[in-house]
Amino acid sequence: MFYTKTGIPVSTGLPKGFSDLFGYRIADGKMFFVEVKNEIGRPRPEQIKFIAAMQSNGVLAGIARSADEALKIVGG
Repeated sequence: MFYTKTGIPVSTGLPKGFSDLFGYRIADGKMFFVEVKNEIGRPRPEQIKFIAAMQSNGVLAGIARSADEALKIVGG
């Protein structure tokens, strides 16, 4: 959820913990979700739960602190 300049709440419709980056690999159509954190950032419990739920269903998902880590999650 975010707020407009006039303070009106707007919901994105995404569940709590939804990852920052998501998409699919063209090669095989496999979905991926990447939660982006800096070197000191910690994932919130709902982000950890979301990633675990995706992984348990065979989806590529994880936390990345660099572009290289994100590519490893996606398999690039």
